[in-house]
Amino acid sequence: MDEVSVYEQVGGEEFFRRLVQGFYARVEKDEILRPMYPDELDESRRTLQLFLIQYWGGPRTYLEERGHPRLRMRHAPFRITKRARDAWLTAMTGALDEVRNEISPEAYEEMTEYFEMAATSMRNV
Repeated sequence: MDEVSVYEQVGGEEFFRRLVQGFYARVEKDEILRPMYPDELDESRRTLQLFLIQYWGGPRTYLEERGHPRLRMRHAPFRITKRARDAWLTAMTGALDEVRNEISPEAYEEMTEYFEMAATSMRNV
């Protein structure tokens, strides 16, 4: 039997919409992160949501629209220090904690581990 994707486990697109909304609510208030984003955040929200949906086993709209994620290359123009990495991870884990009761402990752990790895791999300073 095929393993059920995290995307399916968490209920699909709506879960990721709420996760991304929670994340960007934190970005908007963060003095380290906010300057790294454009003034208007709608497209950034949409892009992150599509990426997370695809990464966790949902539709591949991100790939169709933007190509391979190439996360390190796309983040290279930004100065990502340990402080920036920590701020990003705090924002993302805070958003994940907001929706934690909607997902299994296993999905929460898997997502937390991924976000820690991804945040660390983006450091470039």
